Amino acid sequence: MNPVINFVELENRVIAATYRKLMIGAKVQLVEKTSGEALPEPVTRITSPMPSGSLRISLPASVGAGDYFLRALNGHGELAAQSAVFRIS
Repeated sequence: MNPVINFVELENRVIAATYRKLMIGAKVQLVEKTSGEALPEPVTRITSPMPSGSLRISLPASVGAGDYFLRALNGHGELAAQSAVFRIS
C-alpha cells in the first residue's frame, strides 16, 4: 500500500489537496521546504473512513511566503506520503 497526497491548488489562502490510501487518523502537515520543519498550524487529520478523498486547508496569517509541501503521517506518526513542492506568495 503506497499512500499518496497531491497538492491541487492554492486559492485565497486555502490549499486544496487530494489523497489516496491514507487511513483514518492520518495527520497532514504543512512543511517549509528549506528547513524541513513542519509548521505548528495548520494540521489536518483524516477523519473519513474512506481511504481516498480531498482536503481543504485554510492557511493562518502566520504562514508567510515561501516554498512548502504537504506531509502525511500515519496513525503511528511515521511518514506515509509527501506532495510536490508548491509556492505560497
